[in-house]
Amino acid sequence: QVQLMESGGGFVQSGGSLRLSCVASRSHFIINKMGWYRQAPGKERELVAVITKYGTTIGPTTYADSVKGRFTISRDRARDIVYLQMDRLKPEDTAAYYCNVEGTGKYAGQNYWGQGTQVNVAS
Repeated sequence: QVQLMESGGGFVQSGGSLRLSCVASRSHFIINKMGWYRQAPGKERELVAVITKYGTTIGPTTYADSVKGRFTISRDRARDIVYLQMDRLKPEDTAAYYCNVEGTGKYAGQNYWGQGTQVNVAS
């Protein structure tokens, strides 16, 4: 019911910036939360940021402590698109970043994942 396509990953030097995008194509599904997770080899997948949307109303945002002040998540107010602006990147940010959407209403509890986009930060 939902297909996610991420883009924007790449290789940057420490202190650089990247902007990730995730476009959701949905059918018979209502999206509540859209967020970004990341997973480095040998580590557990962790939440990076999440944002809630109700119709065209954008809800609050939540960030992992490790990215606060450096990353900014946003959503298109009319389309199912979520962005992650990453500034002042650190080598510790190196990971595969995955877009995630969560349903609401009758679709509550259903999650969909993108294929991931790789971010590499060198020192």
